Amino acid sequence: MSELHLLSTQQLITGLQDKQFSSLELTDHYIKRINALDSKINSFITHTSETARAQAKAADEMRVQGDKRPLLGVPMAHKDIFCTQGVLTTCGSKMLHNFISPYDATIVTNIDKAGMISLGKLNMDEFAMGSDNESSYYGAVHNPWNIAHVPGGSSGGSAAAVAAGFVPVATGSDTGGSIRQPASFCGLTGIKPTYGRVSRFGMIAYASSLDQAGSMGRSAMDCAFLLQPMIGHDPRDATSIKYDMPDYVQDLNDAAASAGDKPFAGLRIGVAKEYFSKGLDTEVEQAARAALKKYEELGATIVEVTITDPEITLATYYMLAPAEASSNLSRFDGVRFGYRCENPKDLIDLYTRSRSEGFGPEVQRRILSGTYALSAGYFDAYYTKAQKVRRIIIKDFEDAFANCDVIASPTAPTAAYKLGEDLDPATMYLGDVYTIGVNLAGLPALSQPVGLTSAGLPIGLQLIGQYWQESKLLSTAHLFQQHTDHHLQHSTIAKEAV
Repeated sequence: MSELHLLSTQQLITGLQDKQFSSLELTDHYIKRINALDSKINSFITHTSETARAQAKAADEMRVQGDKRPLLGVPMAHKDIFCTQGVLTTCGSKMLHNFISPYDATIVTNIDKAGMISLGKLNMDEFAMGSDNESSYYGAVHNPWNIAHVPGGSSGGSAAAVAAGFVPVATGSDTGGSIRQPASFCGLTGIKPTYGRVSRFGMIAYASSLDQAGSMGRSAMDCAFLLQPMIGHDPRDATSIKYDMPDYVQDLNDAAASAGDKPFAGLRIGVAKEYFSKGLDTEVEQAARAALKKYEELGATIVEVTITDPEITLATYYMLAPAEASSNLSRFDGVRFGYRCENPKDLIDLYTRSRSEGFGPEVQRRILSGTYALSAGYFDAYYTKAQKVRRIIIKDFEDAFANCDVIASPTAPTAAYKLGEDLDPATMYLGDVYTIGVNLAGLPALSQPVGLTSAGLPIGLQLIGQYWQESKLLSTAHLFQQHTDHHLQHSTIAKEAV
């Protein structure tokens, strides 16, 4: 029982079904670990332990009565970007430090219907703006592999909680790599689905044309289990798309069952030189190339493809995302909900001080740059031009996929860097250089662990797929994980007993 947190989601499901342990025992195990160790990590903003224990007791009763839902009684936690009825929902910001959501996000509802137990809300970069989880109003999150390092962002709390063994899986959101980059930094698998696959209703918006919810776990199978209840059309979200509903877990099991000695025979993996250029850390490149060699040994064919220069993609993203943020965050004005300054002199003073006091420096920076791009005289020169380049980025991906089935790249140019390094904004933005093109194109992508640096920090490999091909990505990572053990390595904190 002392190592329940080291089990996979499938093992937890089997253990619950075989009555090796109850949902209440499992939930208490995770709560005990969180209470004992999260002071080192700071992954949670809000704990819902009592509600979780009540849910676990109910799950145990339902299982006795014959309820067969596979995820019934399995714990998880939500990134604090998803509205949760009756629970503090802050988006990592002082602006929403007192906001109790009156409703659930669609994915929260769907995961509740699957019977999962939520242990709380997870720390994140403020309004999902950041790559290191240091911009949170609630303090920086620490990497469980080395607490002197960042866990990545903006879903750093989600990644850290899974890597520390506080939950088996967690939700995240990805606007420019915010699931994949922290998954890479924390030795996890994390997937961003096709844009429109998962409802954004109840997910606090950063950049509406880029944001997409996804799942994080130690393995592709873990991700598949959590992603399954999240997907589906939602009439309350105008960007939610009606499309065939796959069974991700079954797809992974089928792929494994039919795999021979060369499970990737016939698979064409595209590799672009643009992803292996200046700025890429030597150890990260070596690990990525070693993983690609392993794919080759298992039957895959490596083909060269060309994609848009990542630096152009980066510039396009940091024109469009802040522009959308400046519009989306205008609703936080101190009037209807959230932070309000004290004793405003008039309406203008209320707006000005509520926003300047409620938003942190990174959020203010992006609002200002986005407002500038949308302003009269600059709209066509910047915003419209960036939208035209976005179309070119999409076309380049389409052309690349004419020659391959998936595209592989390093997830991030470096492993996790140290907390408090005070990177200038431009340098921090470069951490997303390999991931943001996927969001601009609306494609699905995942990160999987493929090794450690000499300092013992995880390294991730990104796999990018064609639209609606989450099963292809998950199956590719799953089969790779059947022949490697990178996903079975545990962080320093996860190894600690309590």
